[in-house]
Order: sequence, then C-alpha cells, then structure tokens
Amino acid sequence: MKFSPCIGECTHEGTHCEGCGRSHAEIAEMNSLVGGLVEFAGKMEYENIEDFADGVSHTIKYKLEADPM
Repeated sequence: MKFSPCIGECTHEGTHCEGCGRSHAEIAEMNSLVGGLVEFAGKMEYENIEDFADGVSHTIKYKLEADPM
C-alpha cells in the first residue's frame, strides 16, 4: 500500500477520507502515534524540534529498510 499524505480536504463520512483516500481508522492511529511523539518532545522540552522530527524520520526509514515488514 502506498501512503497518501493529508491534503487538507478532510471528510469524515464513510470509511475513508475523500481528500487523502486513507481510512479513518488509519488516520486515527497515525494521529495517536504523532500525538505521542509531540507529548514526548514536550516532556523533554526540546528546543530544536526540527532536529527531533528529522531524527524520528531518519530512525523510521532506517528501521524499515533494515527490517521491512
């Protein structure tokens, strides 16, 4: 499956967003995961949030390339 990012045209009817095409369940789970990262960054009081976000992105890519699902 190919990831489809939010394009800012969200819909809540049916099982899928008509803007990005993702299921509402997928969107909800991703929002939960991102919320956890935001909460963690806040708890750590990071001042360099761009570096934190880049580091998370790099780690995700590395782990997926090392052990594809």
